[in-house]
Amino acid sequence: MRYTEARLTAVAEAMLDGIDEETVDFRPTYDGEEEEPIVLPAAFPNLLANGATGIAVGMATSIPPHNVGELCLALKHLIRHPEASVEDLLAFVPGPDFPTGGIVAEPYEAIRDAYATGRGNLRLSARWHHERDGGENRIVITEIPYQVQKSRLIEQIAALVTGAERLAAVADVRDQSTENVRLVVLLKDRKGEPGPVMAELLRLTDLEVRIGLNMNVLVDGRTPRLSGLRELLRIFLDHRFEVLRRRTSFRLKQTEARLEIVVGLLLALADLDTVIRIIREEDEPKAALMAHFRISDVQAEAILNMRLRQLRRLNEIELKAERRTLKATRADLMALLADDSRAWATIEDELTQTAARFAGDAPNGARRTTIGLTPESALSAAATEVVRADARPCTVVCSERGWLRVIEGSAVSPDDIRYKEGDGPRLVLNARRDDRLLIAGSNGRFYTLPVDRLPRDRGFGRPLRLMIDLADDHDVIAVFVSEPESRLLLASAQGRGFVADMASLVGQTRAGKAVLTLDSETERLFKCALIAPSDDTVAVIGSNRRLLLFPLAEMPVLNRGKGVILQRYRDATLADIRTFTYAEGLPLRSGRLLRGDAHLRGCLGRRGQTGQPAPKGFPAAPLF
Repeated sequence: MRYTEARLTAVAEAMLDGIDEETVDFRPTYDGEEEEPIVLPAAFPNLLANGATGIAVGMATSIPPHNVGELCLALKHLIRHPEASVEDLLAFVPGPDFPTGGIVAEPYEAIRDAYATGRGNLRLSARWHHERDGGENRIVITEIPYQVQKSRLIEQIAALVTGAERLAAVADVRDQSTENVRLVVLLKDRKGEPGPVMAELLRLTDLEVRIGLNMNVLVDGRTPRLSGLRELLRIFLDHRFEVLRRRTSFRLKQTEARLEIVVGLLLALADLDTVIRIIREEDEPKAALMAHFRISDVQAEAILNMRLRQLRRLNEIELKAERRTLKATRADLMALLADDSRAWATIEDELTQTAARFAGDAPNGARRTTIGLTPESALSAAATEVVRADARPCTVVCSERGWLRVIEGSAVSPDDIRYKEGDGPRLVLNARRDDRLLIAGSNGRFYTLPVDRLPRDRGFGRPLRLMIDLADDHDVIAVFVSEPESRLLLASAQGRGFVADMASLVGQTRAGKAVLTLDSETERLFKCALIAPSDDTVAVIGSNRRLLLFPLAEMPVLNRGKGVILQRYRDATLADIRTFTYAEGLPLRSGRLLRGDAHLRGCLGRRGQTGQPAPKGFPAAPLF
């Protein structure tokens, strides 16, 4: 291909509007041969309108797309009311607007908190409706969540129809999509209600996903900052004010330059005979013109470059009219530079033009995503009834080799549990069929498995690694029944850690959720302990048998990170960690309790210290 042509979209043109009027600074390109703008003038609020997702060194950003018309309304409101609150702005921008539509099924309070802080999680659900005709009972899905592949959705639903963990109420899934999405889920019961089935589909597939809101931005191109909605809008308005000021200054400079030339030409036309004589007789006509008419170098050059055809009377009339126009333009530009209120009114007019161009009746300008709980999204927990899971007690069994299964009932004797030859018990948990398991991996990730999706009763179960994406060089550290009100204490072998709310660890995918940040490929999540409600003290012991006790209140509560130093080591690593109630004593594996000042007081300290040698009576192996 010899030539390549590319036409800018209307949005791209708006982003570049005014770039040739010195509205932004330029810098050399990487090779120093060209120059590039540091930022774009951006008459279009691109960051919030189109969103952005990315990961940099030590930080990440996730900004969902929004409706440009709503953004323009919010920006205009912020111009008129600079002290407007997030609640005021949410009246114009109620939430994200995804190109694939869907429903943001979150209460107003959750959306408000997310936009106030710049960080949060929003639940995005598919849009669906119910059809019953021709003897068929159907759930029809017409919009799917943003960035979810339709083919993957079909695979997930099909697995629930034909797989080992079947959703009994679903007979088939069909893809009837053309230009628009249309996935048909056929129900077995022709008179059955769709709500309970859809509730399960939302829970078990990507028909409902979590969209992260982490509005980390570079302010002034240098400083990373977590910003809320109000701050991002304010930054955009300040940028547009600076662009307007620089554009006005550029236009004023251009106007004055042209006015200078026009005035010089009019002086020449007023005494044309003298001009002609000087040009014909003087060796240096420019200097002579400048001296005689007291004009500038630019004016003299313009006179010398004037063509003979411009000496006519009509041209003089045109120049006088242009002078009047230029003077009026100069006065208008100077007034704009001197009056901030007029400048903001101009920005407001530009926002109105942007909204008219890209929002409302413009192509793709209308809002597509519904915000807030709707009858389709607010499916009650009771709606699941007997469609899939129930609250019956069961026993979760995990073998040493990582085979997982469920046995009905909670009164299961360990002697009655069979394992493969060469395998044995690792853990046995009492749970309910509607519970979820939280699985901690040594890679610092947590995986979520619904109990009702685990193989039941027969056989030896299934390998855990077939249900989650856990690499072969990593192991399972612990398994818990998810309890939203509970907390876990996480620690790496290097002695760093933090407290995490169990509710924040629940993930949606096989890849799990990254929680503990590891500094190197060799670092591992080493210990993960459940914190009892009454616990008030952390106990840490290193491989050097030094024990440190410190208040649980000194531990930070995080959703993700590498945590803080729990205990310092020299040629040692963390051996074990737990929490306990100081007044009741420190429980040991032997069943003993270390209690009272005689055993514990000497090991009390502050987080991050090295600790003291373990007291008398502590097991030889440095484990609680």
